[in-house]
Amino acid sequence: MKKTMLFLAILGWHLQTTAQQNLLSAKYTTQQLQEILIPLAKWTPFPRITDRAGWVKVDEATMQGCIKQAAGYLTYQWPSIPATTSLLIERTGDRASYERISFEKRFVLGTLIMAEVFENKGRFIDPIINGIWSICEESWWGASAHLPRDKDHSGLMDVSQPFVELFGAETVTYLAWADYFLGDKLDAVSPQIRKRIYYETNNRIFQPLMNKPHGWMAASANGRPPNNWNPWICSNWLNAALLLEKDATKRTAMVAKLLNVLDQFVNPYPQDGGCDEGPGYWGAAAASLYDNISMLNLATNNAFTYVYENEKVKNMARFIYRAQISEQYWLDFADADPQPGMAASMIYRFGKDIHDTSMMQFGAYYRRPDDGHIGRFHFFRNLFEMFMQNEFQQSAQSLPLPADVWFPGIQVMIARDKNGSTDGLFVAAQGGHNDESHNHNDVGNYIVYYNGGPVLIDVGRGTYTRKTFSDKRYDIWFNCSDYHNTPTINGANQLPGAKYKAENVAYNKGKSFAELSLDISHAYAEQAAATSWQRSIRLNRGKNVVVKDIYKLNSTNSITEHLMTCYPAEVSKPGELVIHCTPQKGDPKDMVIQYNPKQMQPTVEKVALTSMEDVGVKEKWGDNIYRINFTVTAPRTNDAIELIIAPK
Repeated sequence: MKKTMLFLAILGWHLQTTAQQNLLSAKYTTQQLQEILIPLAKWTPFPRITDRAGWVKVDEATMQGCIKQAAGYLTYQWPSIPATTSLLIERTGDRASYERISFEKRFVLGTLIMAEVFENKGRFIDPIINGIWSICEESWWGASAHLPRDKDHSGLMDVSQPFVELFGAETVTYLAWADYFLGDKLDAVSPQIRKRIYYETNNRIFQPLMNKPHGWMAASANGRPPNNWNPWICSNWLNAALLLEKDATKRTAMVAKLLNVLDQFVNPYPQDGGCDEGPGYWGAAAASLYDNISMLNLATNNAFTYVYENEKVKNMARFIYRAQISEQYWLDFADADPQPGMAASMIYRFGKDIHDTSMMQFGAYYRRPDDGHIGRFHFFRNLFEMFMQNEFQQSAQSLPLPADVWFPGIQVMIARDKNGSTDGLFVAAQGGHNDESHNHNDVGNYIVYYNGGPVLIDVGRGTYTRKTFSDKRYDIWFNCSDYHNTPTINGANQLPGAKYKAENVAYNKGKSFAELSLDISHAYAEQAAATSWQRSIRLNRGKNVVVKDIYKLNSTNSITEHLMTCYPAEVSKPGELVIHCTPQKGDPKDMVIQYNPKQMQPTVEKVALTSMEDVGVKEKWGDNIYRINFTVTAPRTNDAIELIIAPK
């Protein structure tokens, strides 16, 4: 009987999982898709520039703010991007110099486009034409950091072999909306402008996407699922295809392929919605999936609203507030940021579409007066936002701050002392493996916050350089396990790769506690000689956080437990180390880490932030990164280590 029940449970899970595959591409045949797509000539996703009654609905302050900003660009001198600036990625590792020029040009163009739509007097048309022409004359619309790393390129684009990455896709969205809103005005100057937009778009975007494989479209050779590149690029591809492609058959074919590509992102995504790239990338991962669905619904009279009823999609949405620490901080495992910006109106819209009041109020919490600033990316989000301001600005605000969250797919536990409050202790801990997207070698890592402020931290990412996504990635200190809250065992640290993972993972919670237990020994190099290293991270609500390691080694010569913090620390007396927390908001607070002084001796070192990559660390934490090293004085092959973290 038990075997039969187990079989039926497994069968039911299998059928449910299978039914969820190809959520987007399996709904409609290509023929049906062509029938439901509104023809380009009849499609009006947002009011045309001639529909002044439609634009009156936009907030006056938003319009005036944008027009004022655009007025400062009337004499903008559109810069070219020198070849030597592109070559910096190879010569020095610098990608930022190239991106500063490229990103600014697109921001200026987007601002000018919206200002002309708002004002409709023609005074921004010539600067817009100059911007369109300048961008069309660029050899490469993408980032220099995204060029192939081979001798055939060596930091410069082979214009005969176009391919599509993030910022090339972003670029085409600006051109597509310029064509939609200002097409007649551009034609009045010269029909060559729109002709050039389509020619460059077709050559650089449409043809490569339809005829060449791109790595971001599907799982990698080693099985790693697609990351944020997939839905982010698709969202821009979709905008351009819907707005620029006049051939209905080609337009439908692009949408059909795009749906298949998106399913490669959605299918392997954990059912719990956990984003292994962290909250900082959620805004271009699950949120970009939402961008696609939003635009598809505009283009099909809401034929894709069924997606919002899917439980996985709902969980993908909710991740952003479930992964929150406090008003200022979010989980920053891997390459995530501790204080990512919140696209408030998009979050509100996403919450509304999945019927999640908590998410709507969470989005509304981060609303700001709309000053007409278009932001750097996801240009089309501005258009949705402009027509919902009355509702958005009047909506209720709150932070959900759930007491307990468990993401089994990515093996992340989140727990806090009080539901709905940042008061007291907060802990998050992770298992997983070391081949996650934007991976750091961090199996068994954890963070501790108190009253919403950091105590023990994950440093997160620094400034991206050529080294960041190369074979030298783990030469960068903050990507390595000995600069996370994990041990170094017999001089060995964790290694990158899917096989270096947590095992025997168990999560348990009750009213008074939450705990994650896992064996992290398999994340380490063979040199560690670890038979098992069972770690438990436990929040005892209202009391403390207890981290306990029980290990068995084949041999031993050294063990060091590492802890990372952004505040000075010192030993106050044997067995107690004090971290002097001085948060930007709130009162100073000392936190105590209790340890066995007969077993370990702690030292505290300030990490020197001197490299190009360290610039980003300083921007997030200041020049305040400290590593605490608890060195086991007489290590044994079988032993236990315990650290207790609590307010003083």
